[in-house]
Amino acid sequence: MATSAMAGQQMEMMGSRGEARGRGESLTERNRSLFESQKRARRGPTPEVFFAKHIDNSRLVKADDPERRREMRSFASVMGLLFVLVMVYVWQHFAAIEVGYQVEAQKIQVQQMQEQNRQLRLNEAQLTDPGRIDRMAKQLGLDAPQPGQVVRPDGGDVNAPVVAQVGLPGVILQ
Repeated sequence: MATSAMAGQQMEMMGSRGEARGRGESLTERNRSLFESQKRARRGPTPEVFFAKHIDNSRLVKADDPERRREMRSFASVMGLLFVLVMVYVWQHFAAIEVGYQVEAQKIQVQQMQEQNRQLRLNEAQLTDPGRIDRMAKQLGLDAPQPGQVVRPDGGDVNAPVVAQVGLPGVILQ
C-alpha cells in the first residue's frame, strides 16, 4: 500500500515537472516545488540532504612509509615461502600417485610374464615328451639307434664306461 502511495507521489512529481517546464517557470520555483514534493514524500523526521562534492586528487602524492614497505616485504616473503611449500607438497603428492600407477602397471606386466612363462614351460613339457617324440619318429620311419650310431658333441663315446667320482659332503665342485 505504501509503495503504491509513493509511486503515485512520484508520478505527481513527474507531472508537475513537465507542467513547470511547459509554463516557463524559473529555476528557483521549480526547485521549491520539487523540495515541497520531496518533503511530502519523506517518511522520517530527518530531512535528506545531498551534497555534490567535486574532489580532485590528481595532484596528491602518496608519502613513502618505510615501515609499511618492510611489513609488505616480510608478508610477501612469508606468502612466497608458504606458496613454495604448498607446491612442493602438491608435487610430491602427484609424484606418489604416478609412482603408484607405475607399480600397478608393472605388477600387471609381471603377472602377464608369469602366465606366459607357465604357458612356455607347459609347451616345452609337451614337446619334450619321450612318448610323443617316439611316435613322431615312427611316423617318419625312424628306428631306434644302433650301438655306435650315437655321437656325442663333446667327442665322448656313448657306450664307453663312465668313472664315478666321489666328492666331499657339502662341497660343490665346479
